[in-house]
Amino acid sequence: MNATELAAPNADSPAPLNPRPRRPFAGVVVTCLGTLASRVLGLLRDIATASLLGMSGSGVLDAFVVAMRVPNFFRRLVGEGALSAGYVPVLARAAEHGQRDAWKLASVVLLWLGCAATLVVVALELVCLLAWNLAPTGGDAALLAELAATMLPFVVFVCLTAHLSSTLHVYGNFTLAALSPSILNISMLLAAWWLAPRFASDNRGEALILAASVSAAGVFQFIALWSALRRLGFRWDYDWTAARAGFLQTAKATLPMVLGLGVTQINTLLDSLVAWSLTAPNEGEKVIAWLGPDWQYPLTVGAASAIYYGERLYQFPVGMLGVAVATVIFPLLARHAARGERQRIADDLVAGLRLVLFFGLPASVGMVLLAEPISRLMLERGEFTAHDAARTARMIACYGAGAWAYCGIPVIVRGFYAMDDRRTPLRLGMLIVAMDFISNIALVWPLAELGLAVGTTLTALVQFFALVYLFARFRQPLAWNQLLSTIGRAVAGCLIMTVVVLLLLGQLPNLPGTSSQALRMGVPALAGLVTFLGFNVILGGQELKLLARPRF
Repeated sequence: MNATELAAPNADSPAPLNPRPRRPFAGVVVTCLGTLASRVLGLLRDIATASLLGMSGSGVLDAFVVAMRVPNFFRRLVGEGALSAGYVPVLARAAEHGQRDAWKLASVVLLWLGCAATLVVVALELVCLLAWNLAPTGGDAALLAELAATMLPFVVFVCLTAHLSSTLHVYGNFTLAALSPSILNISMLLAAWWLAPRFASDNRGEALILAASVSAAGVFQFIALWSALRRLGFRWDYDWTAARAGFLQTAKATLPMVLGLGVTQINTLLDSLVAWSLTAPNEGEKVIAWLGPDWQYPLTVGAASAIYYGERLYQFPVGMLGVAVATVIFPLLARHAARGERQRIADDLVAGLRLVLFFGLPASVGMVLLAEPISRLMLERGEFTAHDAARTARMIACYGAGAWAYCGIPVIVRGFYAMDDRRTPLRLGMLIVAMDFISNIALVWPLAELGLAVGTTLTALVQFFALVYLFARFRQPLAWNQLLSTIGRAVAGCLIMTVVVLLLLGQLPNLPGTSSQALRMGVPALAGLVTFLGFNVILGGQELKLLARPRF
């Protein structure tokens, strides 16, 4: 079914979904390109923010990135995970019976989701108001409360945008949904490059202007996707009686998915909160009074920012691979499940895992090897010093080492949800969150901020391996020979790639300046990629053909 058919005048007539589009996985390319555009703009946004606010000086950037964790948490959790996983299968089934049933369900979910998100935001705004009143005037805690309160309206619009994106996905429209995150980055770039320097007199004022640009972007995203869905043929048709069963199914499925799919987001949020809580102030007592005289703060100003930027850079391949593949594959898995095609679920899931592992493993190796030039090239300018870049590089390497697992988690979790198993990811997710918190506390004193990244990466590896094992053991056997073949060739290619990258790094000068660091990052990265892909072609690997001629 194409967009023209959906937008036809007879929009209320039954129009079941095409059960298997001719190129069901072609949306991966569209989603990857849209994600690439968003990630590139996101890197520019982060560069502009770091240059504007600095990292180790005033502590304003620490407050800004911690405050932004809240809207970012909802954006990633709802926009890239839980809502889609709970809503898409139900909408797909409704669309099988007719377009009008689908629009009724979409309308009911949109209204109730907006109400729920508004209630959450109002409650969080009250918490921010209380924190602001209790915090010392002009202090970092007061600034954190102000920034969080300014950005919280974004949560409502990002939840509604996620709903609209998921609806578009069911009808095979991935383009605008993939491009919409770029609106946030463009809005923040305009604020960092033009508005903040022009209208603010200090770092605190600049941070507040950046925060306001986040909420403004949420409004623009919603308007863009609402217009796209209307052009596709959507008509508001709120009918609680007709859509009640589908709505309750969506709600029942979504709530446990919040933790099952959101473990990585919860863990990185915990990293930032722990870093904020255990950072010694620039001026004042260095001992943690509530722990006793023998306990000093393990972190210094800038720890939360280093974690944020390290996490932002490792999320680049995660968004390009894991989230893109999971987003496109899930409607297909849901349709297989609706027809009882368990083996086809397993086959398509293996194909998705092969893609993310094949590209995720060299991405991880590349981030570990090139962490320093990446950090210096992207961030070392303006108020962001060479020392700040070195701290961030260590975080990039620690988080990047587990990027392949972060890529695989959203894909394998979709397999559970397609088979209506929400308990397994939920229970494992609760265990992983507890493990991450314990590892944070255990490692933060001996390793400082690196301990937080190491703990989160290790728990991600545990989560990925456990999910794959549990799916194959209790849901549907997987083609281990295909997975192990892909992993073996990827690991061998990574070893050869590592030698090439290290040799080139040893030959290239490590000088200050953008051009030098661009060479130190770009030349080894390109050579490593060519080496890896060439080695795979020599060994007869089929993973590249999965994108050109997807089998799922």
